[in-house]
Amino acid sequence: MQSKSSRFLLTILIGLVIWFMPMPAGIKPEAWHLLAIFVATIAGCILQPLPIGAMAFIAGTITVLTNTLKIGQVLGGFGTAIIWLIVSACVFAKAMGKTGLGERISYVLMKRFGTSTLKLVYALLIGDMFIAPVMPSNTARSGGIFYPILISLSKTYNSEPGPTAGRIGRYLLNAVFQGDNMITGMYMTGMAANVLMVGFAKEFAGVEITWGGWLFASFVPMFIATLFIPYFIYLIDPPEIKKTPEARDIAQAALDKLGPMTSKEKWLLGILACALILWATTSITKLNATTVALAAISAMLLTGALEWKDVLEEKTGWNTMIWMGVLVGLAGFLNKMGITTWISKMISASLSGFSWPMALFLLVVANVASHYLFASISSHVSALYGPLLVVAIALGAPPYLAAFMLIYSNESMQGLTHYAVGQAPIYYGSNYFTQGEFWKSGLLVAIVSNAIFLTIGAAWMKVAGLW
Repeated sequence: MQSKSSRFLLTILIGLVIWFMPMPAGIKPEAWHLLAIFVATIAGCILQPLPIGAMAFIAGTITVLTNTLKIGQVLGGFGTAIIWLIVSACVFAKAMGKTGLGERISYVLMKRFGTSTLKLVYALLIGDMFIAPVMPSNTARSGGIFYPILISLSKTYNSEPGPTAGRIGRYLLNAVFQGDNMITGMYMTGMAANVLMVGFAKEFAGVEITWGGWLFASFVPMFIATLFIPYFIYLIDPPEIKKTPEARDIAQAALDKLGPMTSKEKWLLGILACALILWATTSITKLNATTVALAAISAMLLTGALEWKDVLEEKTGWNTMIWMGVLVGLAGFLNKMGITTWISKMISASLSGFSWPMALFLLVVANVASHYLFASISSHVSALYGPLLVVAIALGAPPYLAAFMLIYSNESMQGLTHYAVGQAPIYYGSNYFTQGEFWKSGLLVAIVSNAIFLTIGAAWMKVAGLW
């Protein structure tokens, strides 16, 4: 309790220090006070004296009580389509978990391709690719679906934490964990922070990114990274066991336990397939991605694939809505009040002697390195994505390219530390890694993946006519 109290006091102190600092010329008091509240909120998201949702709720209340913003302005973020897309996607994840469809897809692929250690990893990651667009929590996917499968497989081959971790367990866990981090970047709905970046790209820089546009821009570099990263880890930390014929038997046993595909699974599979098609063709149908998501949930309710109580019980979605709605609202007014422009000008001045390619490279490096200070991708995105994007564009970088290079870097940093993202503590807590092993692998993967994004990714976007 004392530790939580200390973290809470530190959060308040950070806000008060900024609040009472001399204001720069041209910045209005309410804008400066909003910056103080926003920075303190981000600090609270990092230090977490209270859950992130509680910190955001308190921040919104303080913003109104201090007359920094009006109540309608603070609550404005909850009316954005982006927020409701996140809630809808979390409900999708609820349906995947309740029906068992996500597990079934994984085990079917595992049975078909799991004849070697490397193929087994790729089979699970292919399953992840199918699930990711409709299950926007990599913690739920990687930690909830794949982690138990990986632990079971490791123990089947007598690979336990400690001296036998290197037989197969450490590799399986590391490769799937890092591979999933790449898959999150394939789809706009791969994780909640992706949708947040889409909102900030439009709010701060006027860059419009559709679901299909995201897929077109990111699939090639992310697919290449997903293919290469498991092999890269295979080279730097090879497992002792290279063949896994028993994996097929394990998958078959799991499928037998699941039984025949239920009507709810069939309905859900059809609904999700229709949603993906409509998301990918929004430029033709002119349907908003959130409209498609809401229609899909309605179809789930009508067919019985999901019950209304399941929607009400989806705590992750409603919790995310609260804290993200507040952050989106506050960040939007920081931009409108000129704070983002002021910050961006300061950063731009320090990079004024560089060409835009070098400046963009340095911004990507700084963005990744700064994640050692964050325990949440969403809080990192909320604090830095908008200002860094504005700086990159101000220095001459093509807007669409800058938006995606910073998006890619946010995907790559998820494996840096054992606290970098929600599923990281789960995998690290398996005790198949030392902290040094976990951090070293995360750093190398971040370097390699960003090299892929900055070269192949930029080249692909150029060939595709995106910049």
